[in-house]
Amino acid sequence: MVAEELRSRISPRELIFSTSRSSGPGGQNVNKVNTKVELRFYVQGSSNLSAQEKEKILEKLNKKINADGELIVVSQSERTQLMNRKKSEEKFFKLLAAALTEKRKRRSTKPTDASRKKRLEKKKKRGSVKKLRKIFEINEE
Repeated sequence: MVAEELRSRISPRELIFSTSRSSGPGGQNVNKVNTKVELRFYVQGSSNLSAQEKEKILEKLNKKINADGELIVVSQSERTQLMNRKKSEEKFFKLLAAALTEKRKRRSTKPTDASRKKRLEKKKKRGSVKKLRKIFEINEE
């Protein structure tokens, strides 16, 4: 699933933004202005997601979901509230898109003949190097 598709499906009214003072770049500005943005999204309450999608989100993003069932995304890296808001929205839609995309199953493949030969040659070379390290005793009788 693509983040842009989710952006068109999820209503901006479902996203709750709150601001607070942030740590991070900005000098004294950090101490005076509420630039940290916290985006909250109530997964179960979303009318634009199917039951299966909600289930996947709750399962895959359970570390970012609080006890109330809200998905929380925080951004405090920028100096302005507006930029942090945009950044938190981007993070949110990327998270949802990643959670809703199916992982492709890995197709098992066999090693090629060339790679097999190369591996065996390396083993022989390594073995010969180790063989040369041995101390040979000369028996003088």
